[in-house]
Amino acid sequence: MASTMKPTAAAGRNRRKPTARGLQPIGNVVSELMTRHGIGRQLAARQREEAWQQAVGQRWAAHTRCGSIYRRRLEVIVASSTLMQELTFQKQEILQRLRENAPELLIEDIRFKLGAVS
Repeated sequence: MASTMKPTAAAGRNRRKPTARGLQPIGNVVSELMTRHGIGRQLAARQREEAWQQAVGQRWAAHTRCGSIYRRRLEVIVASSTLMQELTFQKQEILQRLRENAPELLIEDIRFKLGAVS
């Protein structure tokens, strides 16, 4: 004898709706757009710049520009050799402030480089 049980509402809730072909999860789409437009790099550069400004103050930040972090070393472009020498003298204190203000950057060293700041 065949059972004539009707499916319950609870059984219907456990089923997943099939996804249409070609559709991607929204997280994947957002991630791909951020990668295409370089938004992740822009956000990282902005974060470095803000951490640098907090560490050295506006007076020195106005004459410097943050570069990239490579092997936990932050590269900083400095407008004058005089300022570069002063920053070198203050390097350990600046590193300490960077570690306190932005520990997620994992900066262990700073490399100062003479160059144009604009």
